[in-house]
Amino acid sequence: MEFLAEYASFLAKTATVVIAILVILSGIANLRGKGRRKPGGQLQVTRLNTFYKELRERLEAGLLDKAELKALRKQQAKMEKQKKKGKAKPEEKGRVFVLDFDGDIKASATESLRNEITALLTLATPRDEVVLRLESGGGLVHSYGLAASQLARIRQAGIPLTVCIDKVAASGGYMMACIGEKIVSAPFAVLGSIGVVAQLPNVNRLLKKHDVDFEVFTAGEYKRTVTVFGENTEKGREKFQEDLDITHQLFKDFVARYRPQLHIDEVATGEVWLGIAALNRKLVDELRTSDEYLSDRANDANLFHVRYAERKSLQERIGVAASGAVENTLVGLWSKLGRLR
Repeated sequence: MEFLAEYASFLAKTATVVIAILVILSGIANLRGKGRRKPGGQLQVTRLNTFYKELRERLEAGLLDKAELKALRKQQAKMEKQKKKGKAKPEEKGRVFVLDFDGDIKASATESLRNEITALLTLATPRDEVVLRLESGGGLVHSYGLAASQLARIRQAGIPLTVCIDKVAASGGYMMACIGEKIVSAPFAVLGSIGVVAQLPNVNRLLKKHDVDFEVFTAGEYKRTVTVFGENTEKGREKFQEDLDITHQLFKDFVARYRPQLHIDEVATGEVWLGIAALNRKLVDELRTSDEYLSDRANDANLFHVRYAERKSLQERIGVAASGAVENTLVGLWSKLGRLR
């Protein structure tokens, strides 16, 4: 136990020194950055056809000997030449723009998504396709409402939109997914949760027990319906539930608008289904992973991965490094203690 205590003390001191250095550097960077223009973002475009081709070529190079590889490359060059003679030129192939959305409770990725969509709408045509790789368990209604509205811009422009779900698209995530003209899901992805939930603790009785008064002053009968500290009334609870029901109905109407083939009352129960069961309920159109879908599209289209990356300031990068250092230290300590028990 004495050794463990000394080891923990050493790690704590080391972490303190590292954090102190990072804080000082962050402060210096902050002072130097005052008055400068706030960093913006940058649109990054990657051709996925090249990525898939390089994967195949690396595998071939690893499996075949020199003679076999040379013969294969010669055969591939010959086939490519024949293909160019008999078919359309590469630049005449269709285009597929691939976007990613990894959602948290606040749908923070919406800011990047809106810039990506704004950029591609200046160039994309109805002959192209947009593929969104979506992962989200949902979150705040207004945040996901905005994210869904960004995707609706693609549909309004007449550009085909395909949504691929490998893990989860539930609640606000499914609100986004339903806008796709086609929804492709992995067999065991989680989908649905077309419902609304709100919960909060109430400590009013605890406060009363300790003779603590908590008063709420409002202007407007329903400015505050339920509270954490105040005494909730039955009338307030009814109003709060009424607001939830209205939001749920709007959610149902929204999904039904983009997925008219659904029996909306049967699926808008807040339940979730795996991809296989979701297909039977028409929540999705096809069971495939995004990798399978995109690798197939790469055979007859030019694929471009579009990503808007925010430029982080030096102090932000230092902050990320500091949080990572603390996390790694704690994980290392926990792992070490686990092995020494």
